[in-house]
Amino acid sequence: MKFTLSWLKEHLETDASLDEIVEKLTMIGLEVEEVVDRAEQLASFKIAKVLEAAPHPNADRLQVLKVDTGEGEPVQIVCGAPNARAGLLGVLGRPGDYVPGLDIKLSVGKIRDVESFGMMCSERELELSDEHTGIIDLPADAPVGVSYAEWAGLSDPVIEIGLTPNRPDCTGVYGIARDLAAAGVGKLKERSHDQVRGSFPCPVSVKLDVETEKPFCPAFGLRLVRGVKNGPSPKWMQDRLLAIGLRPINALVDITNYMTFDQGRPLHVFDAAKVQGNLVVRRANQGESLEGLNGKTYELDESVYVIADDNGPESLAGIMGGEHSGSTEDTVDVLIESALWNPDMIAATGRKLGINTDARYRFERGVDPDYMLPGLEAATKLVIELCGGEASEVVCEGKVPDDTNIIEFPYSEVKRLSGIDVPVAEINMVLKALGFWISGSGETVKVAAPSWRPDIEGKADLVEEVVRIIGLDRVISTPLPRTGSVGAQVLTTGQIRRGKARRALAARGLNEAVTWSFVSKSEAETFGGGKPELVLANPISSDMSDMRPSLLPGLLTAGQRNADRGFPDVALFEIGQIFAGDRPEDQKMVASGIRRGTAVLTGSGRHWSGGAQTVNVFDAKADAAAALAAIGAPVDKLQVYKDAPDYFHPGRSGCLKLGPKNTLAVFGELHPRTLAALDVEGPVVGFEIYLDNLPQPKGKSTRSKGALNASDLMPVRRDFAFVVDKGIDAETLLKAARGAEKTLIADVTLFDVYEGKGIADDKKSLAIDVTLQPTQKTLTDEEIEAVAKKIIASVEKATGGTLRG
Repeated sequence: MKFTLSWLKEHLETDASLDEIVEKLTMIGLEVEEVVDRAEQLASFKIAKVLEAAPHPNADRLQVLKVDTGEGEPVQIVCGAPNARAGLLGVLGRPGDYVPGLDIKLSVGKIRDVESFGMMCSERELELSDEHTGIIDLPADAPVGVSYAEWAGLSDPVIEIGLTPNRPDCTGVYGIARDLAAAGVGKLKERSHDQVRGSFPCPVSVKLDVETEKPFCPAFGLRLVRGVKNGPSPKWMQDRLLAIGLRPINALVDITNYMTFDQGRPLHVFDAAKVQGNLVVRRANQGESLEGLNGKTYELDESVYVIADDNGPESLAGIMGGEHSGSTEDTVDVLIESALWNPDMIAATGRKLGINTDARYRFERGVDPDYMLPGLEAATKLVIELCGGEASEVVCEGKVPDDTNIIEFPYSEVKRLSGIDVPVAEINMVLKALGFWISGSGETVKVAAPSWRPDIEGKADLVEEVVRIIGLDRVISTPLPRTGSVGAQVLTTGQIRRGKARRALAARGLNEAVTWSFVSKSEAETFGGGKPELVLANPISSDMSDMRPSLLPGLLTAGQRNADRGFPDVALFEIGQIFAGDRPEDQKMVASGIRRGTAVLTGSGRHWSGGAQTVNVFDAKADAAAALAAIGAPVDKLQVYKDAPDYFHPGRSGCLKLGPKNTLAVFGELHPRTLAALDVEGPVVGFEIYLDNLPQPKGKSTRSKGALNASDLMPVRRDFAFVVDKGIDAETLLKAARGAEKTLIADVTLFDVYEGKGIADDKKSLAIDVTLQPTQKTLTDEEIEAVAKKIIASVEKATGGTLRG
């Protein structure tokens, strides 16, 4: 929202300086984003007169000008403007001057071998308007050599504030002045409520063709002014519009723009001679179109509302007028429209058609309903003052809604919510200055918000109004109380585990990635998701339509993007949430990672000594086991199962489980079908660790570590080979061997799998290495033999196998 200082002072009687006003605006929540002093910005540009204009010797469209600057000898300027001529008075920029519209600093230049010592400027180059068909052409009485900004009265600073969506009342300069007056910066000048008396009935009626409980147009005001003489608006109005970046068009259009920014009341004017029959507010018909005032043609359908006559749509209701019925210099009779529109429907139409206008900006935030008809009266008064004419009676269709909200307001809420002890008299003064109605006495009163404040809904809103006006600087700084002791653990168990997993994976050479929580429908279904309840209602793109059921899709596509850019050997991990449903318990925290190409732990890439080793399932298993060990999982008790999800390769994947039902991690090589679905090239291995499935750590009574189980006795190693059925898992055999003698057996590993000559076709040989660790004394041969017999018996019972001879 932009306005000039003089414009503000038309509604605010104040002696405050610019700096004081700017500071107070920010203090009351109307944050000042920029203050532009055009007089200072354009101070170096002077009024100059063109003495001669000769054709350029080397260019048909350029002229060489001799320009009188009012200081010494004329200067030579090369100019391409079509209106450059001898005798023209314009604005000259000299070498060293900064041209804001071009964002350049002028210097002596040579254009087609002819030197130019500056430039004659257009209005757009000086950011005065969008006009750039020619250079500025000043009146004959403009004084040569004088500062153009000073002569043109550009010494009025332009203030720009950033408005939050809940402050529609400050989309007009009057509303801003009202807030400043309430904050003690001057006195608000009350706006006129004079009515223009209609001398004849309005010949055009209005019909609201609405079929919803919450109508698109609750009320519509209209009147005719006949006998107007349209032409340029007065200089004071043009200057204000130009200062905020609007191009003056003609008096009738400029009045509507001025009312939009001055009072926050958008209006529209129709050339009555171009309107056929009466006006109707209705849905557009499929196939209708409208040429807007911006010159673009919009294809309409039944979701769009229009103001139409017998010719068809004449205006996009509440957003933009149509070119056909727009006012021109030939307009004699004008219809002035002031209406109320449904904010949600205005926003939906604007988004659908891609139109952003000043009217849409205000209507979708909510204009003051009570000012609909007074705004029409004010606009009529301006039209008659500037263009003459005679006004008809007002036609008002519909009813202005009464949205008065009575709030029970205890004065104690101010102290409770803000910590500021504000006297009751001061609270009442602030609220009344902002236009609130107060009734009652005592500790609790009834308060009603003014019609221009649709954002006020409850007690907290009233407290906010009081606090922002009296100043947040009155909030007393109070230090937090000291507890006198060291606080308890700050991080939760989940946060601690995520941090440890992150460090462990990074230490193994994986780079952390952060991917989208959304994936495409096909990717979700590939990884076991795609449920209807996880489809986004308003996705940011078609390939981000579902909440992710796994972290792997994002990591796989990120790895492929790296490969497409010349980095094929990547190792990535991510810690984030996955979604199995729309309930809170369906949201799980997972640590996941991938390795691609030759990105093994020992290093990636090709080498002169031979072919590089590619990643395999055991790399993924090692990553998962290392992360689980770092976060305190009982790795020695984990069992390996083969029932990994089907997006892994069935023969090169597995699960790490704590018991048959609690899966802590899955790992393996990604299935070729999965890679093809994501358009990813292999080989790729990956893992997923379900952090929420880890058991909670047991509480410790002390901070001391557990006892160190170390022995100074030499371990004993024995090898065993068993012939078992092909369907027996190695993990079953290893588990049986470990359990044969838990006090002595320290480790059991599988070191050989054999199938072939000497072994039946339906059998296989599994060889294990068993480590015995004595703690009390050296084992005798008899004791070792006894343990060996227990191991053989335990394995034979569990697997049905026999010791290989």
